[in-house]
Amino acid sequence: MNTKTENGRSSVHAIHMPAPTAWPFILAIGATLLFAGLVTAWAISALGFVLIVFACVGWFRNIFPHERHEYVSVTTEIIEIKSSREQVARLPAAASHRSFLPVERYTLSAGVKGGLAGGVAMIAPATIFGLVRFHSLWYAPNLLAAMAIPGWSERSTAFLSSFHLEGLLVAGVVHVLASVLVGLLYGAILPMFPWEPIATAGFLAPIFWSGLLYAGLEAVNPTMNRRIDWLWFIASQIAFGLVAGFVVNLHVRVRTPQFQARPFAERAGLISPGVEEEADDEDRTQ
Repeated sequence: MNTKTENGRSSVHAIHMPAPTAWPFILAIGATLLFAGLVTAWAISALGFVLIVFACVGWFRNIFPHERHEYVSVTTEIIEIKSSREQVARLPAAASHRSFLPVERYTLSAGVKGGLAGGVAMIAPATIFGLVRFHSLWYAPNLLAAMAIPGWSERSTAFLSSFHLEGLLVAGVVHVLASVLVGLLYGAILPMFPWEPIATAGFLAPIFWSGLLYAGLEAVNPTMNRRIDWLWFIASQIAFGLVAGFVVNLHVRVRTPQFQARPFAERAGLISPGVEEEADDEDRTQ
């Protein structure tokens, strides 16, 4: 069945569709009652079994020996989409559009040195936390080792407060690796924040990844999450970020391919991005 309107933009036709049936819904109810009766009463399971049998028989009769179908009327209409704009709006190209792609970066050695310096700085808050809360120098390193040693997060506070050579070695390796990796990350992201790099490295980044670690530990290891004092943890991360960001920021930057793509006058220091933008603005106003 196919019909068309006079303008030919809309038509009514029928499509061949499977006939609707309620038997799958009844089958689902029966299965639910069958399993619900296992924890309630046998009569509920019996009712579910009866529904399952009737649903299977009814559903199979809709399929065998021939599948039931019906014709459904559908109206289609051709809609032309037109834009009210005659031209595509384009932003003027300027140096500010590439401000987040650094033209200079820090070396890998700067990131490693900053990470190691930050790792040393965060030992002080962690040690003070262990002394104040548990009167132990070894609680903080043992707690860090518990992230890598299976079963240590379930140990008692007395165990974590005592000296363990295995825990000290594991904590040292984890601490050094994490510090170096975060230091390398600082060397990569600090050139993208030229306005307040110390604020970014010292406060924003530590608070951000502390929140991510808190959410991850709560899902993966809730016991370990409860053992960590997150205020002291954030304080140690801020100490790391301030020192690591300061040390990284002391090093000389090297130029990236983004710098080589800039005009020769700008690379030679004859024109700065700000001066060039002001000149373009003056040209447009004239």
